[in-house]
Amino acid sequence: MAGTAAGDDDPALVKRPANFAALTPLDFLAWSAVTFRDRTGVVYGATRLTYGELDARCRRLASALRGRGIRPGDTVAVLCPNTPPMLECHYGIPMAGAVLNALNTRLDAASIAFILGHGRARLLLADSEYAPLVREVLAAMDQPVPVVDIVDPAAPGGRSGDLTYEELLAEGDPGFAWEGPADEWASISLCYTSGTTGNPKGVVYHHRGAYLNALGNALVLRLGPDSAYLWTLPMFHCNGWTFTWGVTAVGGTHVCLRRVEPTAVFRAIAEHGVTHLCGAPVVLNMLIHAPPEAKRPLPRAVDVGTGGAAPPSAVIAAMEAMGFRIMHLYGLTETYGPATWCPAQPDWGDLPLGERAARMARQGVRYPALTELRVADPETMAPVPADGQTIGEILLRGHTVMKGYLRNEAASTQAFRGGWFHSGDLAVMHPDGYVEVKDRAKDIIISGGENISSLEVEEVLYRHPAVMEAAVVARPDDHWGETPCAFVTLRAGATASEAEIIAWCRDHMAHFKAPKTVVFGPLPKTSTGKIQKFELRERARALAQAAHPASASSTGRGRSSIIM
Repeated sequence: MAGTAAGDDDPALVKRPANFAALTPLDFLAWSAVTFRDRTGVVYGATRLTYGELDARCRRLASALRGRGIRPGDTVAVLCPNTPPMLECHYGIPMAGAVLNALNTRLDAASIAFILGHGRARLLLADSEYAPLVREVLAAMDQPVPVVDIVDPAAPGGRSGDLTYEELLAEGDPGFAWEGPADEWASISLCYTSGTTGNPKGVVYHHRGAYLNALGNALVLRLGPDSAYLWTLPMFHCNGWTFTWGVTAVGGTHVCLRRVEPTAVFRAIAEHGVTHLCGAPVVLNMLIHAPPEAKRPLPRAVDVGTGGAAPPSAVIAAMEAMGFRIMHLYGLTETYGPATWCPAQPDWGDLPLGERAARMARQGVRYPALTELRVADPETMAPVPADGQTIGEILLRGHTVMKGYLRNEAASTQAFRGGWFHSGDLAVMHPDGYVEVKDRAKDIIISGGENISSLEVEEVLYRHPAVMEAAVVARPDDHWGETPCAFVTLRAGATASEAEIIAWCRDHMAHFKAPKTVVFGPLPKTSTGKIQKFELRERARALAQAAHPASASSTGRGRSSIIM
């Protein structure tokens, strides 16, 4: 007789309040507020908050928001650097049942106005340093939102609203009995993509994904109660890659930092016993090339999670030489930040530093909280061979993939076609099961019918002793269709010519992959430290236009040839 799974037909085995609760990262603060009530949970300059005090302030915020008419599902936006109020908003706003919209502090007024309007923000909490920007934002909106000013003595500024953050908290109840979401699919936050090719898209996270990715961070970075996490990564970026919740989940200490600059980072590491920090490779590069007077010897090894762009092996090697331990993470806004990590295998320790760093620069294997990862043909979803050569697209699915793009069904459908989330990143699968990104689909260079990975060329450029930063994009070419164009920033005091850079690349890689053009100068970057390749592509196209007007009329791309 055919059976059924245990409990499927048993009325005694059902979900009850006693045996089931929706997952939410808000529970991490409730737990730490009891387990580590008197332990320092937040450090900011001379300010110290215990976990008990942090919990009370977050409850006050939730209570005050409800008292001001904020209801479950409403959006509350925050424009604030990595200071305690920004961390508190990651708990207090969803405790009120609202959706947190952490705004990129480096956006212009028009972009912020669009986000506030598209996200239908009911309230804006803004650090007073940004008061001039906020006034521009409000002037650009058809229906301006009310503003609460977060006044920080460390950076006094103007006023944009009629109420301060501390006055708002004073309205709230420190014992406010918040209720978790009835459904863990409920939205907890709204994060907007960078919008480099148009209006940014609103990525919606749910409580379940935030909970699980935060725990994934704790496992991967080995966070614990004795961890001190330095906030060099913007909390507005994927909610700080969910470390805003992950550090609290283990009772670690949040070391807040208003501005990321070398002196402040090295000082915080020395004074607060920092054990962990995260940041894009541009942050690592900043520390590597910091002036000698800014640097301090590390009192202990510091674990660094880096992502946002593939870190060149030369950067990994230089950081390790300074005493930092690098963990390469890969992900997107759509995956709550990190979705893969590159754990070192036991035999890697016997490899020369350069070879080991090259392996560490790969994107690695899926995060513990991610269900599935594959490198596949984006049309058939069939996995490519694990030969380290065949290029496919990284496809993801599972607990820590976004709900979708807010009010953008077409983009959501396109991103989730075939039952997978399409990352847009081109990669290979190595025989050891580790993924290595070769390029963004839009960044691959097709020269004479051959695919050239811009990342591969950049890797070689970063090994040149005079190069501090490098980015490679396609330059239209009448004969080849496209050729690599390198944009290079030299180290302070270093010199190198275009011919020398090209010769270096030809000596270290196949000649056809070497750049044909080298442009020196600072590189444009996004607010999260990523190099703005779309702008560099425009510069490369302008160079081609100036040299051969006909060459800029077409990029010469044959995208069907990318997946092989």
